[in-house]
Amino acid sequence: MNTPRERVLRYWQAANDREWQTFAELLAEQIVYEVPQTRERVRGRANYVEFNRTWPGLWRADIQQLVADDHQAVSVIAFHVDGTTETGISVFEFDGDGRIARITDHWPVPYAPPARACDCIERY
Repeated sequence: MNTPRERVLRYWQAANDREWQTFAELLAEQIVYEVPQTRERVRGRANYVEFNRTWPGLWRADIQQLVADDHQAVSVIAFHVDGTTETGISVFEFDGDGRIARITDHWPVPYAPPARACDCIERY
């Protein structure tokens, strides 16, 4: 699991399997996650794990396309939740240790963020 491509594959697999310890190990301690469309931001490994762990509904992300080089990766996913499917585009940046340091998610279809069980989301 040395390349950005392998790390992103493992990231989505751990998320789908709800393997939160494995998921966390892929992340930099000071990871920043942003969704420009909804102006959501989550900072820090523990907060980002909680953000994903408490996402409402039964969801799964299936990789449709993955492009990576030595420092970044972009995945296109089919995000399935509660009988609906949306396309998501995630841009991953990595730190010097190969951990995911930043993720920017883009969602082509407008949506209002769901009510959340965690208080780790900032608005910008």
